[in-house]
Amino acid sequence: MIDVHYWPTPNGKKITIQLEESGIDYNVVACEIGRGAQFEEGFLAISPNNRMPAIVDHAPKDGGKPLSVFESGACMMYLAEKYGQFGGDSSRDKWEVYQWLMWQMANQGPKTGERGHFARLKDREGDQSYALRRFNDELHRLYGVMNNRLYDRRFLAGNNYSIADMACYPWVAGWKEQGIDIDEFKYFKRWFNQLSERPAVQKGMAIGEDQKQDYSKLSEKEIERVVSLLYNQRARPAPETGGLLE
Repeated sequence: MIDVHYWPTPNGKKITIQLEESGIDYNVVACEIGRGAQFEEGFLAISPNNRMPAIVDHAPKDGGKPLSVFESGACMMYLAEKYGQFGGDSSRDKWEVYQWLMWQMANQGPKTGERGHFARLKDREGDQSYALRRFNDELHRLYGVMNNRLYDRRFLAGNNYSIADMACYPWVAGWKEQGIDIDEFKYFKRWFNQLSERPAVQKGMAIGEDQKQDYSKLSEKEIERVVSLLYNQRARPAPETGGLLE
Protein backbone atom coordinates (compact mmCIF):
# COMPACT_ATOMS: atom_id res chain seq x y z
CA MET A 1 0.00 0.00 0.00
CA ILE A 2 1.16 3.51 -0.85
CA ASP A 3 0.28 6.38 1.51
CA VAL A 4 0.02 9.73 -0.26
CA HIS A 5 0.37 12.77 1.96
CA TYR A 6 -1.73 15.05 -0.13
CA TRP A 7 -3.71 18.20 -0.63
CA PRO A 8 -5.52 19.00 -3.91
CA THR A 9 -2.90 21.27 -5.44
CA PRO A 10 -1.31 20.73 -8.87
CA ASN A 11 1.69 19.01 -7.28
CA GLY A 12 -0.55 16.70 -5.29
CA LYS A 13 -2.65 15.86 -8.33
CA LYS A 14 0.40 14.71 -10.27
CA ILE A 15 0.67 11.77 -7.89
CA THR A 16 -3.01 10.82 -7.80
CA ILE A 17 -3.15 10.89 -11.60
CA GLN A 18 -0.15 8.56 -11.80
CA LEU A 19 -1.57 6.19 -9.21
CA GLU A 20 -4.93 6.09 -10.96
CA GLU A 21 -3.29 5.51 -14.34
CA SER A 22 -1.14 2.74 -12.88
CA GLY A 23 -3.96 0.97 -11.06
CA ILE A 24 -2.04 1.06 -7.77
CA ASP A 25 -3.82 0.83 -4.43
CA TYR A 26 -3.20 3.92 -2.36
CA ASN A 27 -4.37 5.70 0.74
CA VAL A 28 -4.76 9.48 0.87
CA VAL A 29 -3.45 11.11 4.05
CA ALA A 30 -4.77 14.67 4.13
CA CYS A 31 -2.10 17.36 4.59
CA GLU A 32 -4.12 20.56 4.88
CA ILE A 33 -1.52 23.17 4.09
CA GLY A 34 -3.85 26.07 4.90
CA ARG A 35 -3.99 24.79 8.49
CA GLY A 36 -0.26 24.18 8.86
CA ALA A 37 -0.23 20.37 8.65
CA GLN A 38 3.00 20.55 6.61
CA PHE A 39 4.87 21.77 9.71
CA GLU A 40 3.86 18.91 12.01
CA GLU A 41 6.75 16.77 13.20
CA GLY A 42 5.30 13.56 11.79
CA PHE A 43 5.09 15.06 8.32
CA LEU A 44 8.53 16.68 8.54
CA ALA A 45 9.99 13.25 9.26
CA ILE A 46 9.07 12.19 5.72
CA SER A 47 9.17 15.57 3.97
CA PRO A 48 11.86 17.79 5.54
CA ASN A 49 11.17 20.62 3.09
CA ASN A 50 7.68 21.01 4.65
CA ARG A 51 6.02 20.65 1.26
CA MET A 52 3.51 18.11 0.06
CA PRO A 53 3.09 15.67 -1.61
CA ALA A 54 5.14 12.87 -0.14
CA ILE A 55 4.63 9.12 -0.32
CA VAL A 56 5.30 6.22 2.00
CA ASP A 57 5.62 2.77 0.46
CA HIS A 58 4.74 0.14 3.05
CA ALA A 59 5.92 -2.69 0.79
CA PRO A 60 9.16 -1.55 -0.87
CA LYS A 61 10.88 -3.88 -3.31
CA ASP A 62 13.77 -4.58 -0.96
CA GLY A 63 11.39 -6.01 1.63
CA GLY A 64 12.62 -3.63 4.30
CA LYS A 65 10.87 -1.09 6.46
CA PRO A 66 8.49 1.47 4.92
CA LEU A 67 10.25 3.82 2.53
CA SER A 68 9.32 7.49 2.25
CA VAL A 69 9.95 9.80 -0.71
CA PHE A 70 9.42 13.55 -0.86
CA GLU A 71 9.34 15.99 -3.82
CA SER A 72 6.64 15.24 -6.38
CA GLY A 73 9.03 14.47 -9.24
CA ALA A 74 11.00 12.01 -7.11
CA CYS A 75 7.73 10.36 -6.04
CA MET A 76 6.75 9.92 -9.68
CA MET A 77 10.12 8.49 -10.64
CA TYR A 78 9.97 6.07 -7.72
CA LEU A 79 6.53 4.80 -8.64
CA ALA A 80 7.39 4.54 -12.34
CA GLU A 81 10.51 2.51 -11.54
CA LYS A 82 8.88 0.25 -8.97
CA TYR A 83 5.86 -0.63 -11.09
CA GLY A 84 7.50 -0.41 -14.51
CA GLN A 85 4.93 1.97 -15.94
CA PHE A 86 5.07 5.35 -17.68
CA GLY A 87 8.78 5.91 -17.14
CA GLY A 88 10.05 4.88 -20.58
CA ASP A 89 10.57 1.43 -22.07
CA SER A 90 14.28 1.85 -22.87
CA SER A 91 17.19 3.82 -21.47
CA ARG A 92 16.80 6.40 -24.24
CA ASP A 93 13.06 6.66 -23.60
CA LYS A 94 13.64 7.03 -19.87
CA TRP A 95 15.87 10.05 -20.32
CA GLU A 96 13.36 11.69 -22.64
CA VAL A 97 10.78 11.29 -19.87
CA TYR A 98 13.10 12.48 -17.10
CA GLN A 99 14.20 15.57 -19.05
CA TRP A 100 10.62 16.75 -19.37
CA LEU A 101 9.80 15.83 -15.81
CA MET A 102 12.75 18.00 -14.68
CA TRP A 103 11.55 20.76 -17.01
CA GLN A 104 8.23 20.69 -15.24
CA MET A 105 9.81 20.71 -11.79
CA ALA A 106 12.27 23.52 -12.55
CA ASN A 107 10.25 25.70 -14.91
CA GLN A 108 6.54 25.12 -15.37
CA GLY A 109 5.62 24.51 -11.74
CA PRO A 110 7.67 27.28 -10.08
CA LYS A 111 6.91 29.95 -12.68
CA THR A 112 3.19 29.16 -12.70
CA GLY A 113 3.21 29.23 -8.93
CA GLU A 114 4.96 32.62 -8.84
CA ARG A 115 2.50 34.03 -11.34
CA GLY A 116 -0.38 32.85 -9.16
CA HIS A 117 1.29 34.21 -6.02
CA PHE A 118 1.60 37.75 -7.33
CA ALA A 119 -1.84 37.67 -8.92
CA ARG A 120 -3.39 36.76 -5.55
CA LEU A 121 -1.44 39.42 -3.67
CA LYS A 122 -1.72 42.28 -6.17
CA ASP A 123 -4.42 44.06 -4.16
CA ARG A 124 -2.75 43.42 -0.78
CA GLU A 125 0.95 44.17 -1.12
CA GLY A 126 1.30 47.30 -3.25
CA ASP A 127 2.35 47.54 -6.88
CA GLN A 128 2.90 44.08 -8.34
CA SER A 129 2.85 45.20 -11.99
CA TYR A 130 6.46 44.28 -12.76
CA ALA A 131 6.18 40.85 -11.12
CA LEU A 132 2.91 40.13 -12.91
CA ARG A 133 4.33 41.16 -16.28
CA ARG A 134 7.46 39.11 -15.64
CA PHE A 135 5.62 35.92 -14.76
CA ASN A 136 2.76 36.35 -17.25
CA ASP A 137 5.35 36.59 -20.01
CA GLU A 138 7.30 33.63 -18.67
CA LEU A 139 4.17 31.51 -18.40
CA HIS A 140 3.27 32.39 -21.98
CA ARG A 141 6.78 31.36 -23.04
CA LEU A 142 6.42 28.00 -21.29
CA TYR A 143 3.15 27.26 -23.04
CA GLY A 144 5.03 27.96 -26.24
CA VAL A 145 7.76 25.49 -25.26
CA MET A 146 5.14 22.78 -24.80
CA ASN A 147 3.33 23.75 -28.00
CA ASN A 148 6.52 23.53 -30.08
CA ARG A 149 7.47 20.23 -28.47
CA LEU A 150 4.08 18.74 -29.29
CA TYR A 151 4.16 19.87 -32.90
CA ASP A 152 5.31 16.46 -34.13
CA ARG A 153 4.83 14.26 -31.05
CA ARG A 154 1.72 12.90 -29.38
CA PHE A 155 3.20 13.37 -25.91
CA LEU A 156 6.00 15.36 -24.31
CA ALA A 157 8.53 12.53 -24.23
CA GLY A 158 7.62 11.13 -27.65
CA ASN A 159 4.74 8.97 -28.78
CA ASN A 160 4.20 7.23 -25.43
CA TYR A 161 2.22 8.72 -22.56
CA SER A 162 4.44 9.16 -19.50
CA ILE A 163 4.84 10.71 -16.08
CA ALA A 164 6.09 13.85 -17.84
CA ASP A 165 2.60 14.42 -19.23
CA MET A 166 0.97 13.59 -15.90
CA ALA A 167 3.23 16.07 -14.10
CA CYS A 168 2.47 18.94 -16.48
CA TYR A 169 -1.28 18.48 -16.86
CA PRO A 170 -2.47 19.74 -13.43
CA TRP A 171 -0.49 22.95 -13.88
CA VAL A 172 -2.24 23.82 -17.14
CA ALA A 173 -5.75 22.75 -16.11
CA GLY A 174 -6.27 26.36 -14.98
CA TRP A 175 -5.25 27.95 -18.27
CA LYS A 176 -8.28 30.27 -18.28
CA GLU A 177 -7.47 31.68 -14.85
CA GLN A 178 -3.84 32.05 -15.96
CA GLY A 179 -4.92 34.38 -18.78
CA ILE A 180 -3.83 32.00 -21.54
CA ASP A 181 -5.62 31.82 -24.90
CA ILE A 182 -5.48 28.10 -25.54
CA ASP A 183 -6.32 28.61 -29.23
CA GLU A 184 -2.96 30.30 -29.65
CA PHE A 185 -1.26 26.98 -28.90
CA LYS A 186 -3.01 24.47 -31.15
CA TYR A 187 -0.61 21.55 -30.63
CA PHE A 188 -0.76 22.01 -26.88
CA LYS A 189 -4.56 22.24 -27.10
CA ARG A 190 -4.73 18.89 -28.89
CA TRP A 191 -2.60 17.29 -26.16
CA PHE A 192 -4.57 18.96 -23.38
CA ASN A 193 -7.93 17.84 -24.74
CA GLN A 194 -6.61 14.30 -25.22
CA LEU A 195 -5.45 14.05 -21.61
CA SER A 196 -8.62 15.67 -20.31
CA GLU A 197 -10.64 12.79 -21.73
CA ARG A 198 -8.68 10.10 -19.88
CA PRO A 199 -10.78 8.62 -17.03
CA ALA A 200 -7.75 8.20 -14.75
CA VAL A 201 -6.78 11.85 -15.24
CA GLN A 202 -10.31 12.91 -14.40
CA LYS A 203 -10.36 10.75 -11.28
CA GLY A 204 -6.89 11.82 -10.15
CA MET A 205 -7.79 15.49 -10.59
CA ALA A 206 -10.97 15.06 -8.53
CA ILE A 207 -9.32 13.55 -5.45
CA GLY A 208 -9.78 15.83 -2.46
CA GLU A 209 -11.65 18.58 -4.29
CA ASP A 210 -14.44 18.34 -1.73
CA GLN A 211 -11.93 19.20 1.02
CA LYS A 212 -10.62 22.44 -0.44
CA GLN A 213 -11.02 25.57 1.62
CA ASP A 214 -12.97 28.42 0.01
CA TYR A 215 -10.61 31.25 0.90
CA SER A 216 -13.06 33.84 -0.42
CA LYS A 217 -15.19 33.14 2.65
CA LEU A 218 -12.41 33.68 5.19
CA SER A 219 -12.17 36.73 7.39
CA GLU A 220 -9.27 39.14 7.03
CA LYS A 221 -7.69 37.68 10.17
CA GLU A 222 -8.01 34.14 8.82
CA ILE A 223 -6.50 35.20 5.50
CA GLU A 224 -3.53 36.75 7.30
CA ARG A 225 -2.98 33.49 9.16
CA VAL A 226 -3.03 31.46 5.93
CA VAL A 227 -0.69 33.93 4.21
CA SER A 228 1.75 33.69 7.11
CA LEU A 229 1.68 29.89 6.83
CA LEU A 230 2.17 29.67 3.09
CA TYR A 231 4.41 32.63 2.28
CA ASN A 232 7.50 34.42 3.59
CA GLN A 233 8.80 31.44 5.53
CA ARG A 234 12.27 31.52 7.03
CA ALA A 235 14.60 28.76 8.18
CA ARG A 236 13.50 26.43 10.94
CA PRO A 237 16.16 26.25 13.70
CA ALA A 238 18.06 23.00 14.06
CA PRO A 239 18.30 21.29 17.48
CA GLU A 240 21.04 22.72 19.69
CA THR A 241 22.36 19.35 20.87
CA GLY A 242 22.82 15.83 19.58
CA GLY A 243 24.03 16.72 16.10
CA LEU A 244 27.18 15.69 14.23
CA LEU A 245 29.48 18.61 14.98
CA GLU A 246 33.22 17.98 14.91
